[in-house]
Amino acid sequence: MSGIFDEPQEKARTQNQGEKSRTDSFLLSLGFPRLKVHHSFDHFDFTLPARRILVIGPMGSGKTEYSARVWRDAKIAIKKGKAVASISTYAGADRRRTHFVRFGIDKERFKDYPEDALAYRGGYELCGSDISQAVDSFELESIIATHPEAGTWIIDEASFYDERIAYLIRNESEARGLVFILPTLILNFRREIFNQAARLLLENSTDIFPLSAYCEHEDCIADSLYTYRYYTVSGTECPALYFDPLIIIGGDKLKDDPKEPNYCTRCDLHHYLPGKEYSFFTLKPLGEAASRGDMKPLLAELSAINGNIEESRLYASLKRLHIDTETPSPEHMNALKVPCIAEKALCYLYAEQNLLSVEQLSLAVNSLGLDREYLSKRLADNRRPQDF
Repeated sequence: MSGIFDEPQEKARTQNQGEKSRTDSFLLSLGFPRLKVHHSFDHFDFTLPARRILVIGPMGSGKTEYSARVWRDAKIAIKKGKAVASISTYAGADRRRTHFVRFGIDKERFKDYPEDALAYRGGYELCGSDISQAVDSFELESIIATHPEAGTWIIDEASFYDERIAYLIRNESEARGLVFILPTLILNFRREIFNQAARLLLENSTDIFPLSAYCEHEDCIADSLYTYRYYTVSGTECPALYFDPLIIIGGDKLKDDPKEPNYCTRCDLHHYLPGKEYSFFTLKPLGEAASRGDMKPLLAELSAINGNIEESRLYASLKRLHIDTETPSPEHMNALKVPCIAEKALCYLYAEQNLLSVEQLSLAVNSLGLDREYLSKRLADNRRPQDF
């Protein structure tokens, strides 16, 4: 079905290449030397239909601000006359009419903004009635159906939705020429594809805008593409372990609570991620043994982590990799100062790896005296709620 939209898109690409060539020739005619010309942010082209535009980058890279600029462009474009409307509208959907959909679970993130705000670092745009909230692809599908006049859709944090969203967006885009702008994280704090939804969004996108930010380490100004998760314990930066819960719902303000994470952007050198080898070499095999009925080795390791961490295999692994080397990096060891590490290991094995039963999970929590409230909260964040 997308074939009806292929020709205008190819025509626009050819036109853009021609404009770039003319710009280069014009600068040369004025006496400028031959050099690489970078274009500033262009106004959004509402004439091009059927696009799925991924705007990706770490926190603070300007993903939502990009969307806000599109929103402002739409307010100007909608004032144009019938000639513009004829090339920006298909099947009743005018791509100059923009609707913003906020991911509905993380309400804490926007509590300091107006209810109808498209908020970004440094400001916001008021959306009035052109804003909705959705928690899954089914709610999003209903919202799209009830706003048939909207041709451009900004879906915040699309990677947090279920996998079905990738095909919903593709089908709606191909059927009615709708344009979807998707400011979202594609890589998680582990520097891996966030989840299956993110992978499918990549597969079904037509355009990708990768954004970067400065590394937020105080001694660095390198380009950063990665989101870094850390905790603050008695004023010390403590990097999250690899098996930290994948999803932690909460605001993005700086927090001193050692149970609540902070986020920033970091370059390769300053993105600390201890415990990856341990997760696959030790923790997951212990979970697999438990899934076969042998809980004792896992309980012994969790008991050491919870009671005397220097006796744990986790401590031995981090010490070997980050201390007993020619280039020690003690920053990695700070990860062991964070509370609830045993609870995080259980969350990883139960909610993410699906290796433990509910009964085994309860046995570990009860026998080791773990923090029930913390674990319940994290399991709910990762859509595997469980009360103890």
